[in-house]
Amino acid sequence: MNVTMSAHELKQLLSADSVSLLDVRLPEDFACRRINGAGNACIYEMVFLERVAECAPNLERVVVVYDDSGTSQAAWSAKEKLERAGYCNVAILAGGLQSWLAAGFAVEQLTPPPPPLMVRDGIYPLDTEKSAVEWVGRNINNRHYGRITLSGGEVVLSKELPVSGRFVMEMDSITNLDLQDEGWRGMLHRHLKSDDFFDVERYPTATFELSNAVAIAGATLGTPNVEITGMLTIKGTTLPLRFPAMIAVQEDGTIKAQAAVDIDRTLWNVCYGSGRLYERLGMHLVNDLISIELFIVTQQPT
Repeated sequence: MNVTMSAHELKQLLSADSVSLLDVRLPEDFACRRINGAGNACIYEMVFLERVAECAPNLERVVVVYDDSGTSQAAWSAKEKLERAGYCNVAILAGGLQSWLAAGFAVEQLTPPPPPLMVRDGIYPLDTEKSAVEWVGRNINNRHYGRITLSGGEVVLSKELPVSGRFVMEMDSITNLDLQDEGWRGMLHRHLKSDDFFDVERYPTATFELSNAVAIAGATLGTPNVEITGMLTIKGTTLPLRFPAMIAVQEDGTIKAQAAVDIDRTLWNVCYGSGRLYERLGMHLVNDLISIELFIVTQQPT
């Protein structure tokens, strides 16, 4: 059997009732429209093969799998999994469901497809309960990680891109999440809040002022799609910062964003344990780089 087949070849097999047809798309896509007679086994689900066994229990029968357009790895991954599971005759509908429609063949249209998500221009207040900053600090022997609360902020969107924004980090909220002993964890909290590190009594907040964003050409889903530029202020020192971010509109009209960036803490006068600034540190040596990861969730725009 050929690895792929055309929509017309599949039509002939379906007419002769000599094929098991598997739609490997998301269940919600399958519920919108599908080729008549297809069963659904989503390739992304861990129970994929269990679903296949329900839809196509005969390992000897011809099985044809299809995704939406044939331009991704979905159908090919399904074919590989089926063959490993013992299915002997597996083929792929070339061009997926779109090729079936292009050939003029009918589909079961159960529910209308959802409208495309639209990004509204406006001011998006930060959802402080769902947003957070996570940090990782390291030395030669170990690492610690934790979280900082965002106490306020907003993003201004125009033509689907952030044009300005402000995020406020409550530095007194800095916590450690890896140490299990309360005594050691409390000691590290006090150390981080002291003038050795962030001196939160004098500098209770840190801020990032977003000044520009440029779309990253060729970005795919799940990768950074925007390059952010702005000014980061820590301990009264303000310096430029640029980093890639992933921004996506949600079904409820809010925005989610995620970004990861390494900064040289000593540039912001966070100097404890820096081998570039001190000597003979012994066990007190700390890596100059801090890894910061942002998880931003907004409210609906005003």
